[in-house]
Amino acid sequence: MQYRIERIGREDWRQLRKVRLAQLLDTPMAFGETHEYASHQGEGNWRARTDWVNEPDKVGLVAVDPEGEWVGTMLSTASKDRAGAVDLIGVWVDPAHRGRERGVADAMLDTALAWARGRGADLMLLGVHEANPRAAAFYLRRGFAYTGGETPYVLDTSARILEMALPLEPSDTP
Repeated sequence: MQYRIERIGREDWRQLRKVRLAQLLDTPMAFGETHEYASHQGEGNWRARTDWVNEPDKVGLVAVDPEGEWVGTMLSTASKDRAGAVDLIGVWVDPAHRGRERGVADAMLDTALAWARGRGADLMLLGVHEANPRAAAFYLRRGFAYTGGETPYVLDTSARILEMALPLEPSDTP
């Protein structure tokens, strides 16, 4: 199956809402909001989210299957905490489209890495919930390593978000 990786557009708020609600049902510990909270947000909130991922220092990516359905998301933004770094957030692939053989997560990450390198970033950072070994295994396979940094999970401070990092080589493309 072939997937397209596209940027989330400013008018894609309905699709973003649909996929975000699916994310929160599928992997609630991977995101810093609850399904209940997100499901009560109005059009203005969802439009603000698509506006946010279209700011100059951010990229919102979506994986689209051949039928035009959104089956994954990945967001990256310039890090507020470290110059030259980008943060990877909002990563999710629909369970029916997961797996190395499908390549959805890899394709989105390749696109996010190209974006980061194109803006001169030298490091990609992310946080993974300690109870999400599937996601951690993907990042480890792609070269990320644990930094030793951790923060309490916003929805349950007894759980931890573990920091991972990937040094970036300069882009070979102009």
